[in-house]
Amino acid sequence: MFNTQPAGALNVQRLEPQEITMAQSIVATLELLIQTRRQEGTAALLSWEQLYEPLSLPQREFLDAFRALRAKTIGSASKYFGELKDASDIVPVGAERYIKDGQETVIDLQYLPRPVLEACQRMLDAMEKDLGRRLLVESGYRSPAYQLYLFLFYMPNHDFSILESNRHIALPGHSEHGYPPLQAIDFINQEGINGEYDPDAFEALPEFAWLQEHADKFGFFLSYPRDNPTNSAYEPWHWHYEPPGA
Repeated sequence: MFNTQPAGALNVQRLEPQEITMAQSIVATLELLIQTRRQEGTAALLSWEQLYEPLSLPQREFLDAFRALRAKTIGSASKYFGELKDASDIVPVGAERYIKDGQETVIDLQYLPRPVLEACQRMLDAMEKDLGRRLLVESGYRSPAYQLYLFLFYMPNHDFSILESNRHIALPGHSEHGYPPLQAIDFINQEGINGEYDPDAFEALPEFAWLQEHADKFGFFLSYPRDNPTNSAYEPWHWHYEPPGA
């Protein structure tokens, strides 16, 4: 049986081989659950209880070690928001789709707090009026449990380094996606450009230029500009909402 190390003992530079094996086993165990929830349109609302239910005790203890991590202890200035127990008034964005290389892709159902969705719709309506095109919501509210699943899922892209992974996807409790008072939205354009692997491609869009000029009027602000103090990667697609006058 895997001997789970305490949170402070996780190798944040790069997981140890047995830790990598454990992370991979968790992602594999959760594959059917996540696939089913995505088909139902409820993946983003995943609770801790639902995440833990299919897992063995060692797997659950391993997740506990990740949940105990704090960004400041691994060299990041990212704020710890905590985990809201009741993310109330979260509503579906609605079915959205883009066409890339002639292929239509339907975006998994996304959710936003009602006031954020209403402000976002006003902003994108204004963008469409000016540009004849609008952005789509590729990712909105994500529960802390779903955030942790995504963190583990994407770790192979960063050589199983907690430090490097955290630059691209925040640890649970540190993500604006899971904190409705500063709710984050990841945008994608109607041709499927989201900047995930090439931030410059999103930065070059007229939609991004429009956001830079007008988004603040609707309460939206770029969270991670170039050379931001949190040590997070540049994310021109990631904007958060601050209610005007708040």
